[in-house]
Amino acid sequence: MSQQVRGVIAPGKNEPVRVETIVIPDPGPGEAVVKVQACGVCHTDLHYKQGGINDDFPFLLGHEAAGIVESVGPDVTEVAPGDFVVLNWRAVCGRCRACLRGRPWYCFDTHNARQRMTLTDGTELSPALGIGAFAEKTLVAAGQCTKVDPAVSPAIAGLLGCGVMAGIGAAINTGEVGRGDTVAVIGCGGVGDAAIVGSRLAGAARIIAVDIDDRKLETARSMGATHTVNSRSTDPVTAVRELTGGFGADVVIEAVGRPETYEQAFYARDLAGTVVLVGVPTPEMKLELPLLDVFGRGGALKSSWYGDCLPSRDFPMLIDLHQQGRIDLGAFVTETIGLDDVEHAFARMHEGDVLRSVVVL
Repeated sequence: MSQQVRGVIAPGKNEPVRVETIVIPDPGPGEAVVKVQACGVCHTDLHYKQGGINDDFPFLLGHEAAGIVESVGPDVTEVAPGDFVVLNWRAVCGRCRACLRGRPWYCFDTHNARQRMTLTDGTELSPALGIGAFAEKTLVAAGQCTKVDPAVSPAIAGLLGCGVMAGIGAAINTGEVGRGDTVAVIGCGGVGDAAIVGSRLAGAARIIAVDIDDRKLETARSMGATHTVNSRSTDPVTAVRELTGGFGADVVIEAVGRPETYEQAFYARDLAGTVVLVGVPTPEMKLELPLLDVFGRGGALKSSWYGDCLPSRDFPMLIDLHQQGRIDLGAFVTETIGLDDVEHAFARMHEGDVLRSVVVL
């Protein structure tokens, strides 16, 4: 029997979000219903609200979540009722050409729940990134549930569902930061700070944080940055070169998702260095670079999808590192809020002093 819960929807482009009654169907084959315990307020949810992803309104927002599996449908073997899970938005299929080549983090056929959650009048909802976790419960594909140690706070564990994993993975998995490398991170929000944490974990010798907000730069230093550059007052390319013996960084991670910051990343890297784009651009953005410079500087220009993570491998590993005290995932939680506070949390994103507001249910 279907059940009704409270959830946060984005009714239309740039309209304020509101809390509505959501109808959750019983899980079908390959599906699970999860009782959400915590969900981070991610910038991607704001992109959905602004129409920057697509126009399939209304959206059921929220995707950076952890909770308890309440029920599962037929043929589900990955998880069982009572499991503590982090929700992921890239449930690998195991059958596509990427999976068969041993690269499941590039899976080309990730899947979501087949059934749709609705409003009480039958209006179908589009769950953000196939999850929709700003709700007391949500319906997902069972493959989107990754079991982790239940000893960890849901507010901390849920952050692995998107931003923290994206940043750490951009450094470790995509950028392949190694011992002794120099790294520059442009954009020091939650994802950028996670990239700093990942770079430190990988053994980078010098980590340069670049942002236009001194408060964010101060936080970046607390996360492991060795140097900071305020790009509002200082040219970041010049500054990064000066801090790397005139050469540029081995890896530059762009965590903003704008053409101008990507261009800075491109020219702030060393010859044969790597640029990693993990910031999410909007559909209308264009990039123009001299092709001769692309050729002449060599190296690699990479995009990082979800930190190129494999949730079944990476989520438990990062939880373990947190429990060992080697990384502090709790440092990313700035405040905990309720479902009714999500609109205000979006506004606070622009104030510069919030890494993550986390909805706790």
